[in-house]
Amino acid sequence: MTDFFGRKGKRPAVACDAVIFTKKNKELLVLLVKRGTEPYKGMWALPGGFLEWGESCEEGVAREIHEETGLRGLKFEELGAFSQPGRDPRGTVVSIAYTARASSKKMKVKGGDDAEEAAWCPVIQCPRLAFDHGKVLRLALKRLIEKME
Repeated sequence: MTDFFGRKGKRPAVACDAVIFTKKNKELLVLLVKRGTEPYKGMWALPGGFLEWGESCEEGVAREIHEETGLRGLKFEELGAFSQPGRDPRGTVVSIAYTARASSKKMKVKGGDDAEEAAWCPVIQCPRLAFDHGKVLRLALKRLIEKME
């Protein structure tokens, strides 16, 4: 089997994930989804997923966030690429991560698609996250703090 360019062999998959923050009563919250499928079924993760053919990363992250949480209309800012081999047990997956801020008026979320549940979690009480999402969240928090200085 060959890929689009006629090359043989396996190729990485591309995913987009998002770290979405909001504030409630002066407390910083992050949006998480409980995974409804393997790998890491039942664990909390950042919302996101695989790109579909013909869509940009920006379109993909917006689509995935809407499918998994119901949120729309967020302004995403690229955080960085995460490509460490082994970050996903299904194979080599490169994730382009984004950040966004949701207003307190957009806090109503619900799990959908392959997310069993969606919920806002206080950053200081965040559970252990699936994949390398803890690393992604730490980088997003670092950038947020740098912007505030």
